[in-house]
Amino acid sequence: MASLARETQWMDAVAQAELVRTNQVTPSELLQATLDRTEQLNGAVNAINYQWADRARDRARQLESAPDAPLRGVPFILKDLHAALTGTPISNGNRALRDANFITDYSTELVQRYVAAGLNIFGRGSSPEFGSVPVTEPEAWGPTRNPYDLTRTSGGSSGGSAAAVAAGIVPAAHASDGGGSIRIPASCCGLVGLKVSQGRISAAPNRDETNLGVEHVVTRTVRDSAVLLDVTHGPGIGDKVIAPRPSRPYLDELRTPPQSLRIGFLDHRPLPGPFDEECGIGVRRVVDVLASLGHRVEASWPKPLEDASFPPRFSALWSTNMAVAIEATAQLLGRSPSDDDFEAMNWAMGKFAATMSAVDYAKSIVATTTFRRNVQQWWADGFDLLVTPTLAQLPLPIGAIHNNHTSPMEPMRVAGDFVAFTTAYNVTGQPAISLPLHWTPEGIPVGIQLVAAYGREDILIAIAAQLEDAMPWRDRRPLTGDVA
Repeated sequence: MASLARETQWMDAVAQAELVRTNQVTPSELLQATLDRTEQLNGAVNAINYQWADRARDRARQLESAPDAPLRGVPFILKDLHAALTGTPISNGNRALRDANFITDYSTELVQRYVAAGLNIFGRGSSPEFGSVPVTEPEAWGPTRNPYDLTRTSGGSSGGSAAAVAAGIVPAAHASDGGGSIRIPASCCGLVGLKVSQGRISAAPNRDETNLGVEHVVTRTVRDSAVLLDVTHGPGIGDKVIAPRPSRPYLDELRTPPQSLRIGFLDHRPLPGPFDEECGIGVRRVVDVLASLGHRVEASWPKPLEDASFPPRFSALWSTNMAVAIEATAQLLGRSPSDDDFEAMNWAMGKFAATMSAVDYAKSIVATTTFRRNVQQWWADGFDLLVTPTLAQLPLPIGAIHNNHTSPMEPMRVAGDFVAFTTAYNVTGQPAISLPLHWTPEGIPVGIQLVAAYGREDILIAIAAQLEDAMPWRDRRPLTGDVA
């Protein structure tokens, strides 16, 4: 079995499913290989905080005689944030929920779709408390480390999922993105991270798809991201926002190179702040390759990105969401919320939100609506894609963002400097993808973000596949290395 753990470590989910479909391995063997890798690799990166191996073994035996499904038998983890699976623990990165051993009594619509696709869910990837910061270092579980440099962050908030995929524990993992939380860890860990359009994947039954957050996955290959979108997209009961249906399966976009596209690029920060030149170098390298592939490239970007009045409006919405998360957690715990139950920054954000009036919140909604329309106008004026760095800096050192009880909101300033390129598209609802297209001389991944018009995941997947061929990353290996 150790041999199978080694042989499948760098296979993507599609390839692993093909092994099961052709009877080369059983779902039980594939699961055991993954559990072996988890045992060997997870200690170094601290990616997976919950495991339910016995339940997954039962599921593997059921899958051996189950009808075929697109990803039958492929082991998979859920992010430890909102992704409820009946009968399993979840903490949302919160120590009080962890200590209460809170068990969910339902499965979300998305998780049900994962199960229907044949995935074998065996655990959770760590998340910062309520997904509030772009690093994964919750007080409840400790820091998740970057497999390419264990002194650096894996990103957040889907940092546990990303570290598990980058280390070769699993080929793909669930992730979510409310301000960059799929794209940020994908950039830090050298992965593919697609943030889908608002309303592309249902947030049912308990979350609102009109909010900032969407859900999908982090993967090592573009085809895994496409296949997982094919098996999960579509509305759920009561959804208010429903993205237009694709004209064909997303996997088909890999097979047809895109026509010549009009592409703008931004190789610097739109607003003042720290910026690592490697991020700009990466954009210019990608732009040169896109031009060589026949695309029309020019230095152009939506000018509303330079509006300094917008980030505070985003922060107001973010703080309001935190206040809601604190109240919801108190309900799950069955008692009034206390500052002892929450990390200092999140508690401070919740208190800040309490100082806002309904009119203040309404003003933020109006501001984001105006921002959304103004940004999207750039695509309406004739551009197909925007290329930017995913992040303004290289992956931060572990501990760079931490709770500071004397200045509890300080982490938000550090976070804002780090994620200058991602949050805009959570507000606009557009799809955006981070691809591992640049690496520093020291071997640190630098993600490059491509943004399409609302509903055009098809263009992103097609261009991502073209770049995957032109600038391949498949053979990149982290410091954590191969399993024994």
